[in-house]
Amino acid sequence: MLTVDNIDVYYGAIHAIKGISLSVNQGDITTLIGSNGAGKSTTLHTISGLLKPKNGKIIFEDRDITGLAAHKIVGMGLVQVPEGRHVFANMTVAENLEMGAYLRKDKEGVNKDRAAVFTRFPRLLERKDQVAGTLSGGEQQMLAMGRALMSRPRLLLLDEPSMGLAPLLVQEIFNIIKEINASGTTVLLVEQNAKMALSIADKAYVLETGRISLEGTGKELLHSEAVQKAYLGG
Repeated sequence: MLTVDNIDVYYGAIHAIKGISLSVNQGDITTLIGSNGAGKSTTLHTISGLLKPKNGKIIFEDRDITGLAAHKIVGMGLVQVPEGRHVFANMTVAENLEMGAYLRKDKEGVNKDRAAVFTRFPRLLERKDQVAGTLSGGEQQMLAMGRALMSRPRLLLLDEPSMGLAPLLVQEIFNIIKEINASGTTVLLVEQNAKMALSIADKAYVLETGRISLEGTGKELLHSEAVQKAYLGG
């Protein structure tokens, strides 16, 4: 479904991503783990068109999307939920969800998807007329995910969805990610909570200082001695 082939990404003179290659199979949850500054978010930003690679190719559903504008990539069904949630703080929950569907013209489908989001996130329904900036961190994360689902993504990129959340909420968010995937949406997950990410992943990659250092199934990396020592406190 997605192939990232040997991409290099620079921030000015800083070589942030160094020849990364990875793939995401349709229907899977694929995760990218690594420490702060490893290049995880930069990789997602490059896939979603927010950054342009200097070298390499990104292929989504047999189409070359390398360097394509971000809104065009969204229109193709590849949607990112950014780190830090970035909801529209001065707009209501309902208005935020409308923004997720801004490229769509099928009013009936939008109404159906909004109802599905409210079913998946009952707390958003309770707060649909509330200004998003007044929601808790967990509720804002649910809203950011719901807004992305309004775009009808075939591939959903999630950047640190558990960041800053209490442990009980982290479990809830990961359960929701599994539900979204089970309903037919492929997921590429960037996450610092390596144990949780690997426990739900079909495939996993470890990123260190801009390079892929390990790859395998989620289960393989969960039981890898190197991963346990570096990321799981083993």
